[in-house]
Amino acid sequence: MLDNSVILLTGGTGSLGKEFIKILLSYYRPEKIIVYSRDELKQHEMSQSFKSPIINYRLGDVRDRDRLNQVMRGVDYVIHAAALKHIPPGEIQPMEYIQTNVYGAHNIINAAIENQVKKVIAISTDKAVNPINLYGATKLTADKLFIAANNISTRMTQFSIVRYGNVIGSRGSVIPFFQKIIREGATELPITDRRMTRFWIELHESVEFILKSLGKMQGGEIFIPKIPSMKITDLAAALAPELPHKIIGIRPGEKLHELLCTKEHSYLTLEFSDCYIIKPPFDLCPPVDFSCNGIGETGIPVPDGFEYSSDQNTQWLTQEQLLKAIQYWVDANKTAVSLSRTERPYLNLRKIPTS
Repeated sequence: MLDNSVILLTGGTGSLGKEFIKILLSYYRPEKIIVYSRDELKQHEMSQSFKSPIINYRLGDVRDRDRLNQVMRGVDYVIHAAALKHIPPGEIQPMEYIQTNVYGAHNIINAAIENQVKKVIAISTDKAVNPINLYGATKLTADKLFIAANNISTRMTQFSIVRYGNVIGSRGSVIPFFQKIIREGATELPITDRRMTRFWIELHESVEFILKSLGKMQGGEIFIPKIPSMKITDLAAALAPELPHKIIGIRPGEKLHELLCTKEHSYLTLEFSDCYIIKPPFDLCPPVDFSCNGIGETGIPVPDGFEYSSDQNTQWLTQEQLLKAIQYWVDANKTAVSLSRTERPYLNLRKIPTS
């Protein structure tokens, strides 16, 4: 499916974008990969690591609809990862988040429809579920926009969402923060609340899941991977078992536990072998049977009142698994982009549909 195609990555100079490009170059033969972002320094640095001639760097902001229209000409698939993501700044600068996360999503939708893009996947977050902070509220709004876009695109362009939790290997997670203060000689680790839990997914797993969802999507779904949870105290103990914890209290807009599926949406939720999907709350035209996805896999409705939360999860990440995942990420970053499939054993992408 991705061979001989043109793929646009918004926010492409972030952790996700870099891993995405590594996998695309190793497993597929796209005609062109467009990295779209507003930071020319990050684009320059990225161009020094990725020497492939099929990568095109384009400066621009998702707030700029005209620029998006330009760069989306001839594009087949869009992975929309650009967003403002940190919770505290959004609480005091809400319009900046609304401009990027909401209006930017609207611009992506319009440009994709106007340019007859085949498929768009927008990257969401657990913060969008029952949001209590501005960031989460903007991502929930963006999710609603993308799902509703399937009813205005005449189905020529399909829009779906991928939603998951915290990413091991992402610069924005608590892991690099803890690692930094440990290196600097911290005598204790700050913990917001001993009860706190979070969903976790490895960076390469998130890219695998996005690619699988791209092949499975029919437009209108929210794809949610089955991933483990971990207590924040266990995470801190894994990184620095000798350091005590200092309880500092929950930050503004922060939750004790995270949700990926709510009981209010249980009537729309289907369970597949490796994921859940939430169907759109309205009928599409033409109708879609979401119980059978785009590659023929079948799902079943979840029980009434089902909820997928980080504290009630049946999968839990051990300290040993966390440390192994972090080492995986470190080793992956050291691996040259040019390595072949057989030389990159830390990836397991054989199940990704390619047609």
